[in-house]
Amino acid sequence: MYRFIRPLLFQFSPERAHRLTFSLLEAVKLIPGALGLFGGKRPPANASLELMGLRFPGPVGLAAGMDKNAEHVDALGRIGFGFVEIGTVTPKAQPGNPEPRLFRLKPDRALINRMGFNNEGVEAAVARLKQRKPGIIVGGNIGKNKDTPNEEAINDYVICFKALYSVVDYFVVNVSSPNTPGLRALQEKGPLLEILSALKDQRIRISAPDDRLALSGVTEEKMPVRPILLKIAPDLTDEQLDDIVAVVKESGIEGVVATNTTISRNDLITPKADVEAMGAGGVSGSPVRTRSTEVVRYLRVRLPRPVVIIGVGGIDNAEAAMEKFEAGADLVQVYTGLVYEGPALLKQINKVYVKWKK
Repeated sequence: MYRFIRPLLFQFSPERAHRLTFSLLEAVKLIPGALGLFGGKRPPANASLELMGLRFPGPVGLAAGMDKNAEHVDALGRIGFGFVEIGTVTPKAQPGNPEPRLFRLKPDRALINRMGFNNEGVEAAVARLKQRKPGIIVGGNIGKNKDTPNEEAINDYVICFKALYSVVDYFVVNVSSPNTPGLRALQEKGPLLEILSALKDQRIRISAPDDRLALSGVTEEKMPVRPILLKIAPDLTDEQLDDIVAVVKESGIEGVVATNTTISRNDLITPKADVEAMGAGGVSGSPVRTRSTEVVRYLRVRLPRPVVIIGVGGIDNAEAAMEKFEAGADLVQVYTGLVYEGPALLKQINKVYVKWKK
């Protein structure tokens, strides 16, 4: 069904098509069995896996950026996703960069985006997630507001972390978007360790009951220990990746999401003049497939399990997903592939994954 709808959606601007798609998804989910017409199907039972103390219904997740405000988690959980990553959310609502800020590179099966962390603020996401149904793993992708200087970035990450802690299952620290000025500087070892250390301190305070209350006879429910992962760019050098490895080991976080969008414009099929007219932004989709897989492989050699690696970048068919698993990914995420292929992509990956898992 999606292959018939896609040409119509592609007549609209990417952002408007995005809104129309999710409006349709929300409407269709109310009709029993209708989501199957779009190729969507819940992951089979034998696709489930346990990582970081969490039971994932399936290995394919939605990458951050598509459901920024946690508006569609329940519907997404019914079309084949094993987990959904909401956000990136920031402490305060912000409009992001001016439109147009999302572009299709159809010959490359890619997108360019410079969204700029547009979102309604962390409290809006919290309010929606309190209403979500059980059965799907939800990740909270957190970032800083554009007007927050890097020297104060820790505060923004801590605010989001504390607010979301009771309503998500894991966290992803986003310091790799190319669309917030100066954000990627936080990938450097020093500032990154400071952010991760602050979040781990908060996690200890939240998940450990207060001994003083216990001594006074008051019982306090212990919160689960929420895993923390780090999302990195594909444009890092080997030396920078070695720093990431050192940060993961030193901080003791649970994993890495590899990778975000790339600022590279190399080897694109779309005419150069067209790409230049689109302006700045990160490229996602097929052009980042090879590099993101290289980063997954590089990290896995240096970060043995139980460190979790989520592979993302250029997954628009089952073969691309299997490349990530073979390179060492434990889970994969899709975004641009979903735009071009629709929910049937999830069914294809889940089917091949089950066979590979055996």
